[in-house]
Amino acid sequence: MTRVHDMGGRFGDGPVKPDDADAPTFTTDWHARALAVTLACGALGQWNIDISRHARERLSPRDYTGFSYYEKWISALADLLVERGVLTKADLAGQADDTAHPLASKMLEANAVASALALGGPAERDSKVRANFSIGQAVSCRHPAANHLVNGGHTRLPAYAAGARGYILRLHGSHVLPDSNAHDLGEAPEPLYAVRFAASELWAHPEHADDQVILDLWQCYLVPL
Repeated sequence: MTRVHDMGGRFGDGPVKPDDADAPTFTTDWHARALAVTLACGALGQWNIDISRHARERLSPRDYTGFSYYEKWISALADLLVERGVLTKADLAGQADDTAHPLASKMLEANAVASALALGGPAERDSKVRANFSIGQAVSCRHPAANHLVNGGHTRLPAYAAGARGYILRLHGSHVLPDSNAHDLGEAPEPLYAVRFAASELWAHPEHADDQVILDLWQCYLVPL
């Protein structure tokens, strides 16, 4: 399945235009509320960050390409709330009664938001999977760039890197594997590497062919050369 969100390096969409550095964090009030609701729901403990990313990727192509950034967030959140049994479609339509929700005790209080964000969600884990690659070793990315555990599933290997040749720059230790974690298959931590690629290896007509591109890639994404 072609993943509509995997747009990196795609031709025909024009140049990337970064926001003005002085632009406000939120351009409308509901953007801030969308972020707040997403954080509050994440604190309920019913999904992880990889599941939430995959929920956004699973929006229909029409919605994904037509929605703004925070429209994607709030739409995927609504899907997750129903899929994970937190709310019903009737609840989302404002037809809920006043009964206290079973997860009410997990509510993220406003005064706890700063400390919760400061803690973050570290993904580094101990793992029994040994590192197979050494610094400077030549490798290539798996082709095609697909989840090898779940057909059409979530992966952090971008399509533009499929089959590309690079060199191991650094070992970051072992980290949660998104391809597994996004599908309730466990964290399955394995070695994570910084891999260096020439821009000309990734794209047919790079603006600066001698540029170097660094990607953080899990061991199962890589093949020795």
